[in-house]
Amino acid sequence: MSFINTVFGIPLGYVMWGCYQLVKNYGLSIILFTLVSKIVMLPVSIMVQKNSIRMIQIQPQINEIKYKHAGDKDRIADEQMELFKKAHYSPMLGMVPMLLQIPLVLGLINVIYNPMQHLMHIKTSVCDQIVAATCSLMGVDQLGSGAQLQAMAALQNPDNLSFFQNALTGTGIDIEAIAAQAATINTHFLGLDLSVVPHITVLAWILLIPLFSCLSTVLLCACQNQANVLQKEQGALGQWGVTIFTVAFSTYFTFLVPGGVGLYWIFSNLFSTALIYILNAVYNPKKYIDYEALEESKRLLAEQKAVEDAYKKKMAPYKAKEKEDYKRFFAKDNENKQLMFYSESSGFYKYYRGMIEELLENSDIVIHYVTSDPEDQVFQIRHERFKAYYIGEIKLITLMMKLDCDIVVMTMPDLETYHIKRSYVRKDMEYIHVPHSIDSMNMTYRKGSIDHFDTIFCVGPHHKDEVEKMEETYDLPHKVLLNWGYCLLDDMRKDYESKEKVINEQKTILIAPSWQEDNIVDSCLEDILQKLRATGYKVIVRPHPQHVRHMPEKMQLLKDKFAEDKNIEIQTDFSSNDTVFNADLIITDWSGIAYEYAFTTLRPVLYINTPMKIMNPEYEKIGVVPINIFMRDSIGCSLNLDQLDRVADEATRLIEQRDLYHDKIDAFVKQYVYHLGTSAKVGANYIKLRLKQIHSED
Repeated sequence: MSFINTVFGIPLGYVMWGCYQLVKNYGLSIILFTLVSKIVMLPVSIMVQKNSIRMIQIQPQINEIKYKHAGDKDRIADEQMELFKKAHYSPMLGMVPMLLQIPLVLGLINVIYNPMQHLMHIKTSVCDQIVAATCSLMGVDQLGSGAQLQAMAALQNPDNLSFFQNALTGTGIDIEAIAAQAATINTHFLGLDLSVVPHITVLAWILLIPLFSCLSTVLLCACQNQANVLQKEQGALGQWGVTIFTVAFSTYFTFLVPGGVGLYWIFSNLFSTALIYILNAVYNPKKYIDYEALEESKRLLAEQKAVEDAYKKKMAPYKAKEKEDYKRFFAKDNENKQLMFYSESSGFYKYYRGMIEELLENSDIVIHYVTSDPEDQVFQIRHERFKAYYIGEIKLITLMMKLDCDIVVMTMPDLETYHIKRSYVRKDMEYIHVPHSIDSMNMTYRKGSIDHFDTIFCVGPHHKDEVEKMEETYDLPHKVLLNWGYCLLDDMRKDYESKEKVINEQKTILIAPSWQEDNIVDSCLEDILQKLRATGYKVIVRPHPQHVRHMPEKMQLLKDKFAEDKNIEIQTDFSSNDTVFNADLIITDWSGIAYEYAFTTLRPVLYINTPMKIMNPEYEKIGVVPINIFMRDSIGCSLNLDQLDRVADEATRLIEQRDLYHDKIDAFVKQYVYHLGTSAKVGANYIKLRLKQIHSED
């Protein structure tokens, strides 16, 4: 308590003493002290108000981030923190008033418990002697935390003066002067003794303090829920959950401290209530916040939550399967695992399929395939050496930490940088990263996302060059870089060659945008459609699946707008790839569908230069131009957003010169994709060789 007295009690004691000297009334001095504390804290309150407004200003953008990256908590956290920095919003600033309130209350408690020191300005050593004399007067060993209050009350009784004079003889203390000073201090206010601690079992007027503390807290919370810029945006459950806790705490707290502290608490609540409306008048949130955009973003999130809740409900029956598969994965008869593939969902099997089939056909290796999709297509595979397991994303964290295996193959990057870590059990496991795109790994992956892999299967020389330059720039350990290729492209080219080619009597253009900020759909789709109308071509718009999932109303509006135009179709059924491979031309922005289409059909692509998707802001540091950029004018042409008036002419030119692009694109593919047609064998042979080397070392 001496620390609290020194740091908080003494400074606040002088403030309280000054207030008392002004009004000469104990209760009014506490009220004035409360008002002074609010005025002193006003600059902080203004900062918090501005900070809260900033938070609600950017809330639509935060909701958009949550909406676009649903399920990717790391991405959401990263982008949210970046947004906070840009908006100069501090998540911790809202805690400052509460943190400042703690020393104020602690100091005030100390001041009220020690009136002789703080209001009468008597030396601590003298106070201690008077308290000791009061103990003798009452026949007790100690008086507890309210010792000075009891000593002052004893001094205020004239009948005790002679006792104190005898007890303090020879100390040099002028007890008569101190008693006279004590007589001027009246701790009563409106008939209530503010030095008394209310007790629920003692029926007395002092119980009005806890009652009014409770009512003032209810008033404050109700006004915060209705008018505080930040609080009113919380859900009803959150608002009233905080209210109930705060009211309960405030009421309980006033039964632990003297009534004077309770009086401070009551008027602190009342002044805080008034301050809400004063701040709203000075810095009106409606002047700074687009509430329509906020409501729209909340509506979209609510729709998304409904989808997520439905998904969770759908996943609930698979809990038992996950538990069983987890147990089976670590079973004793399954200990000596050589090879494991991990897949985030059913759609990722296509990147592994060629290698897995090659391994099953031409080796005796048992493949353990872990997927976070309980309905993954791999559960339909029937082979004695292929073992599939469903492990959800949360349980996967533990599985990866406990993993004991020779080789792990993953398309998922960010090993070690987020929640998925290398094994804690075995340090010599080889982790292989298989790209799930031909894109630049340096630009479209986060910085450091492949640093903790041992081996990278490179699609082409652009990948190899990037990884080597990253290792050199950031002084990273060298990885094994396999000249691999791209199994998915091999499969697509094989399937395409086996199909009968479709010759469109009416030339067909497919618009296939990406799912990123300011993509074609969100920035210029209608403008492009209006320009293409004059060509007479069939135009099919195939939005990204995430657009269809998250913006069904927008997609329906598009369908309705062009319903009467026979040459424009908004297609939201993705069950077949025929639309992609039968098109005479694709128009896209930064979607990976450009590779699939151009590298498979050897037909050109018309790119719209919407803002790039850059996951690594430092991508230029290594000095390698990403393939995403330099290939655009090699396998087609690109237009900036201010050049859209040329879109119809360029589309016509590319369609008419399709045969000229055939050889050019074919040469480009052969230059930038290793081992066309045999990547599955190359990848499988590497895995077989490494497993043989690992076991020969044993």
